[in-house]
Amino acid sequence: MANRRRLEGGGVTPKGVECGFRFSQLRPTTKFAKLGNDRVGYQVLGDGPIDMVFLTGMSSHIDLRWEEPLNEYFLHRLASFSRLILFDRRGTGVSDPVPFDHLPTWEQWADDMRLVLDTVGSERAAIMAWFDGGPMAMLFAATYPERTAALVLAHTAARYVRADDYPQGFVPEVAEQLLHMVEELWGTEGFVSIAAPSRSHDEGFRQRYGRYLRAAARPREAAAQLRNLLWADVRHALGLIHCPTLVLNRTGYRMVTTDHARYLADHIPNARLVELPGMDGVLVTEHASEILDRIEEFLSRIPGGSVPDRVLATVLFTDIVNSTDLAASMGDRRWKAVLETHDEISRDHVARFQGRFIESTGDGMLATFDRPGRAIRAAATIQEAIRALGIGIRAGLHAGEIELREGGHRVGGIAVHIAARVTAIAEPGEILASSTVKDLVAGSAVEFSDRGVHDLKGVPGAWRLFAVEGTRPEARRGGQPPPSSS
Repeated sequence: MANRRRLEGGGVTPKGVECGFRFSQLRPTTKFAKLGNDRVGYQVLGDGPIDMVFLTGMSSHIDLRWEEPLNEYFLHRLASFSRLILFDRRGTGVSDPVPFDHLPTWEQWADDMRLVLDTVGSERAAIMAWFDGGPMAMLFAATYPERTAALVLAHTAARYVRADDYPQGFVPEVAEQLLHMVEELWGTEGFVSIAAPSRSHDEGFRQRYGRYLRAAARPREAAAQLRNLLWADVRHALGLIHCPTLVLNRTGYRMVTTDHARYLADHIPNARLVELPGMDGVLVTEHASEILDRIEEFLSRIPGGSVPDRVLATVLFTDIVNSTDLAASMGDRRWKAVLETHDEISRDHVARFQGRFIESTGDGMLATFDRPGRAIRAAATIQEAIRALGIGIRAGLHAGEIELREGGHRVGGIAVHIAARVTAIAEPGEILASSTVKDLVAGSAVEFSDRGVHDLKGVPGAWRLFAVEGTRPEARRGGQPPPSSS
């Protein structure tokens, strides 16, 4: 608390900030990290005992954020007890643009964060996510538990549109109305009545906030990103988040009601819900000091933690079609050579897409990936390359919790079992995926066709499966993902 007391001793309170106290001499320098051909802008401030990334999604501009005194106070308070890391994901703020009709997937946006963490030398960080930064943060925490010290989830949800098993969400008609409203009001002073009604009569705030939103994203870009958010569903990842988690929600905020927050707290292990008074979605307005106090107290109790043995991953199985007949017709020597070439090709393409080749299964292989999009593309390129050997393969994909064994050299768990069952159902030459995989790459260049509902042997329930029909040409997204430092 010493850093905080030193700042407040200099007159830096919310009231003091509103009276005109400025930190301009302490604003961080904006730098850029390269992701293929794209640049991702970031800033670092503070030298606290824990690294913390602050994700604000589509309403992000790391330079103009400092023009609002309330933001300035909020960020300096965060930096008084952490090393604060800020960045604009591609398509927002100072970072390179993306086509609004061909947005990155959540997994590709998570690469932006991983790139920035690697660039600033952060091996493990707390992640604070607001609104549409939430899905990215939750998927990252489930996929990279060894790099996630804690989660602070503010005004966010695992799903926004209603489903039979999720009555908290908007009905689709209301979701469409929200999209139209954002497209019409984004970047105008009128948007303040939606995002921060407590400040709707503050002319200076309205002008600054409108200017900030216009710089963060254009109206159609913002609407496209909101659509991406409204139809996201990361509920499957919640049980895989094992780091300490703080869920914050204002009781009167209509975009993300406390029902969403309670769902997160109920389904994330070790999560704690704090309900706060107020109606604003913007964090820096109502009761900002209380929010900051809660976050500081929460982070001060974060333990060092141990190396996790369960992570979210996408499991890929391949299987050679008619392997028994092929082995008999080729003879042992030739068949052995074919299998060795098959394994070599598979290893090369798994590595190309940053996966982990776990083992050869005799007439196929098992691999895992941190991102489903990479697993799909690896399967497609393996299938094409194997075809040159005069053989065909079928492939199956599922994303879920896996258990790491023998230092990650072997894997187990229900997700592995499900992927094996999906593979057994796939037709020759087909790449078959569970609905979980399809949901995770929604909005990407991957095209699917519905293969109906199936019973998977030994797995409870009915499972809807989808065949990968191909991938459309990628819009400019920055090339290959950054190499992993973990």
